[in-house]
Amino acid sequence: MKIKSVLTALALGLGVSLMSISAQVSAQSKSLVGVAMPTKSSARWIADGNNMVKVLKEKGYQTDLQYAEDDIPNQLSQIENMLTKGAKVLVIAAIDGTTLTDVLQKAADKGVKVIAYDRLIRGSKNVNYYATFDNFQVGVLQASSLEKALGLKEGKGPFNIELFGGSSDDNNAFFFYNGAMSVLKPYIDSGKLVVRSKQMGMDKVATLRWDGATAQARMDNLLSAYYSNARVNAVLSPYDGISIGILSSLRGVGYGTPQQPFPYVSGQDAEVPSVKSIIRGEQYSTIFKDTRELAKVTVGMVDSLLGGKEPQINDTKTYNNGVKVVPAFLLKPVVVDKSNWKPVLIDSGYYTEAQVK
Repeated sequence: MKIKSVLTALALGLGVSLMSISAQVSAQSKSLVGVAMPTKSSARWIADGNNMVKVLKEKGYQTDLQYAEDDIPNQLSQIENMLTKGAKVLVIAAIDGTTLTDVLQKAADKGVKVIAYDRLIRGSKNVNYYATFDNFQVGVLQASSLEKALGLKEGKGPFNIELFGGSSDDNNAFFFYNGAMSVLKPYIDSGKLVVRSKQMGMDKVATLRWDGATAQARMDNLLSAYYSNARVNAVLSPYDGISIGILSSLRGVGYGTPQQPFPYVSGQDAEVPSVKSIIRGEQYSTIFKDTRELAKVTVGMVDSLLGGKEPQINDTKTYNNGVKVVPAFLLKPVVVDKSNWKPVLIDSGYYTEAQVK
């Protein structure tokens, strides 16, 4: 009888345990995850949002995906609405990483966890984790592609170059620029690269909201003021939308012909118009950041947070948001140019060949 009683107790205990686990999984799978994205004006953010929702739904989560169209009050309102709806985790790609302190305090007061998505949220203690790419390395790769194209390592030069930065309200823009300058500045110091405008530093080269029209207008001014009797050989561009604006400006003054080919122009995000431009021999390079992988990493963080576990991270030093160092997971970016666009973008299934031809 004692053995039977023990077995019965074990079975009951195991049953309770299994029921408890099942209830926890069920509760977790029904949790609402708010996903706040900055804008639909960039194909990159549309892909991010779609990939996030796809992976979250595969895991059984409810989702609330919102785009703020680069309007800060709109994003704040959307995040507050997510909290009102009962979101348990917020995944936020901030428009301006310095404007969310108050709404994130409201999230913390409700016990809601926050994951900064690809853009660091600054000035708040209530950012739990950061999922992104190695942003300094993005800049290194952009500059290295120009270094390779110009043959700088082989001692060629001097060449004229102009520098463009991203939006100064986006923390990533500084990492991109600093990474690029770690490669380019020695050549500038030695005279192998010449910035005829002398416009260097993010205070002079930033492009608000990553806007292509703003970049085009600035390039127009640079060409008019400094290149009426000289050729620009390369342009550091941090993002494909900016690159397209730069190329439009260059085309307007006669670049893009066999007699006067385009300078080497970098980019980022492997957006379809820029991939097409690379294939046509216009834009020189871009940086591919596989948003499918970033979505998987982020959803892994969501799983861990809601399951009471520590998310996987690989960086605990780099991303100080002014209040704390935010633990992060960094993915590796990949440079893409005319030599490798097909294996990187097509063979991986990110695009079909029909999309970029």
